[in-house]
Amino acid sequence: MQKGKASILFDNPVYIAGMASVAGKKEGEGPIGGSIDVVEQDPMFGTENWEQAESAMQKQAADLALEKAGIHRKDVRYLFAGDLLGQLIATSFGTVDLEIPLFGLYGACSTMGEAISLGAMCVDAGHADKVLSLASSHYATAEKQFRFPLGYGNQRPQSATWTVTGCGAVVLSKDKSCPGTLTPAIRVKGITTGKMVDMGTKDSMNMGAAMAPSAWDTISQNFKDFGIDSSYYDKIITGDLGQVGRKVLLDFMKHEGCDLTEKHMDCGLTIYDNHLQDTHSGGSGCGCAAVTLCAHILPMMQAKKWKRVLFVPTGALLSTVSYNEGQSIPGIAHGVILERCDGQETEAKGGAAR
Repeated sequence: MQKGKASILFDNPVYIAGMASVAGKKEGEGPIGGSIDVVEQDPMFGTENWEQAESAMQKQAADLALEKAGIHRKDVRYLFAGDLLGQLIATSFGTVDLEIPLFGLYGACSTMGEAISLGAMCVDAGHADKVLSLASSHYATAEKQFRFPLGYGNQRPQSATWTVTGCGAVVLSKDKSCPGTLTPAIRVKGITTGKMVDMGTKDSMNMGAAMAPSAWDTISQNFKDFGIDSSYYDKIITGDLGQVGRKVLLDFMKHEGCDLTEKHMDCGLTIYDNHLQDTHSGGSGCGCAAVTLCAHILPMMQAKKWKRVLFVPTGALLSTVSYNEGQSIPGIAHGVILERCDGQETEAKGGAAR
């Protein structure tokens, strides 16, 4: 069911049938490290180069998500996946052995939101019974592509974020038949697809400032499309705005008369302890939101801490070419409504839920 300008309320429940997270040593030392399924101490993941390491991480997360869902690769109709690298080489090489039909996605750090949105649309429409959605990033591959190789040893400004080495994967299903379906069940209730927002930011070392306007736009659009306000959600969770971007987002929302200070959470400020781990503004990368979703957000919903959250992964859509040509950095954010099913579905203002 279409809602407003950019949202969909799914007619058929789309359930989280399995989830898995794989991350590096630094992420394992962070506040949610104890909840990450696999923490790999070797940043190379037993491979010969950084790009192969990210591919290995993707395959491990995908296989673990399927194992936890209690299903086989052949049971999955489509794979929606992406990473930060040119031509999606981490995904194309990392998922080849899965032999699952692939939709390769690039939404920068918003990719997990895009993967879940498209996967849920596919399941809701009856085009697939089960799909796998995942996204990854690796600190070394991202630094080499977008900034400087690690051996260069460049200094980073305080506004810079630290790319997460990690991968998160979820299995989406049309029903609760998978043995690993979360208990209590959690469904993807609806989505709000973000649009490109460009406020003219050109600093590649300040991704938070580039992405915050798009997060504000998507959250505001979600409220308008569903006829709700922030009280509908227990948490509104952005992907990787970090300290700088969070402040910008909260200022934008306050200007609209909406104070999200207590309700807002950012994955980039959750996966690391900025005081102890020296990540400057916080975490970033496709893996930031993906790992935090699987290792923290969904478990918190299972533990009945939160019933309903708006998950909003954020992305800065720059490339080395566009940056070197002096272009500004447009941002995008994709909203995913996640809801715990306690046996009775709730109504929202304006008919946002049934």
